[in-house]
Amino acid sequence: MCTNKDRSIIIRGVRKIEQLTKIAEGNTATIYLRNNQVVKVFHAYFPKSEARYEAANQEVAYSSGLPVPKIIEVTSLDGNPAIIMEYVNGSTLGELMLDNIHEARYYLNIAVDIQRKIHLVKTDSIEPMTLKLKRQIEFAEKLNEKQKACLIEKMNQITFENRLCHGDLHVFNLIQTGRHVAIIDWVDASVGDVRADVYRTYLLYAQHYPEIAEEYLNLYTEKSGISKEDILEWAPIIAGARLAEFVPTEDSSRLLQIVQDYCT
Repeated sequence: MCTNKDRSIIIRGVRKIEQLTKIAEGNTATIYLRNNQVVKVFHAYFPKSEARYEAANQEVAYSSGLPVPKIIEVTSLDGNPAIIMEYVNGSTLGELMLDNIHEARYYLNIAVDIQRKIHLVKTDSIEPMTLKLKRQIEFAEKLNEKQKACLIEKMNQITFENRLCHGDLHVFNLIQTGRHVAIIDWVDASVGDVRADVYRTYLLYAQHYPEIAEEYLNLYTEKSGISKEDILEWAPIIAGARLAEFVPTEDSSRLLQIVQDYCT
């Protein structure tokens, strides 16, 4: 989730020195505005392939007819990987919801409907979820080898139909612009089990907004017919994989507890 900050800086990049306006900053990148285009500049510690990877995911979503910003160029600015894309002018559903918290269910309804549209897409052009999760679990330093083996074995036992999953779908990654809502931040996208994608969203909400998390899960199960039990089957796997992300605001102890509740 990003925090808005308004200031101008000079960055060398693209074709000449240009003045860019910093409009947001998140865990992975800083967002600038350039001639009615968004320039997403990844932090220096990310590999140059990160921008190409996210852009490829976003182009798959775009070509599938989903409402996502059009990719204009993958480049680098001052040595950092960057994506230039179409600018979507509006407010996130998260900002709108926090300003009108009594209408939280209304905004969550929109978010759930969009997530279900994403889950209708079938593609083999994006990394399989199981490979991504396995890599993250194996990289998570807070997990011991027994826990890692337990989570991977559990994941291998789950059967599902491959569908497009956003991997980071929450109200702060949905921008309301006029009558439309655009979906941003596709770096965590994969092809896999929609139930895992739903649990990932639930886990993100639960960190700061437990009541919102429960409302979201209730809405998704009501609309999809998928049971909570089936979604929660992914809990230890998704929690374990998130431990590899090193998110400063994340409480790693709660993630470890979820894993330990299954992998004793």
